[in-house]
Amino acid sequence: MIEPVLMTTVRISTFDGQIGLTNATGFFFEQGGVLQLISSRHVVFEEPSGHTPDRIEIELHVSLDDLGQSINFSIPLYRNGKNVWREIKDSAGWVDFVAIDIDKDALPETFFYTAFSPAHLVSSSERIEIGSTLLVVGYPLGFEDTLHHLPVARQAGLASSYGLRFKGQGYFLVDARTHRGISGAPVVMQNPKAGPDDPLPWRLLGVHSSRLEAFSRDPVHDEILGLNAVWYADALTALIE
Repeated sequence: MIEPVLMTTVRISTFDGQIGLTNATGFFFEQGGVLQLISSRHVVFEEPSGHTPDRIEIELHVSLDDLGQSINFSIPLYRNGKNVWREIKDSAGWVDFVAIDIDKDALPETFFYTAFSPAHLVSSSERIEIGSTLLVVGYPLGFEDTLHHLPVARQAGLASSYGLRFKGQGYFLVDARTHRGISGAPVVMQNPKAGPDDPLPWRLLGVHSSRLEAFSRDPVHDEILGLNAVWYADALTALIE
């Protein structure tokens, strides 16, 4: 049996024409009948570093009987000179994730996946305790199960008060060991209220953005913080509007 949360997530490769640039993570989110690929905004556009790919590729499963069967699906990031991704701002600036609408008619007939939906988001009435165990599901350094083309999961602990914007930004913190390539990964926790027949018994808390660093850290004497910024997933619903 395949853990369904693993089928939500895909490895992203960014390109400038035929030149490969970076690896990252994305996941599927479906709302209002629209299938979207979610990832970090800096994966598709990061002006300070000059990272401006013109397309991405994602790896899709085409058989549940043989997960080794997959295809690379290319998605252009610009159409008629305009970016295809949906993005939003909040009071502090750009939210560091985007949504790309996927044309289902362009997908292979035997495409298998699992998608999060608004039902998996955490409501404002739910309380998530500090220190709660979470998972970050993705492709650190592009690493994956190369036989079955599946991601890996790293354990994380909630490291700041969930529901508060850390330093006024639209994210919270998790304590986890992460690497490049995990940007855009879903950060989830098990849903204790899920029934045995729930096809995806997880809560989607956020979208992993980046590792954080302390300016005062001495690289010789001090270990890295191991803290990560995760953007609140409830903003995903605004990306369909």
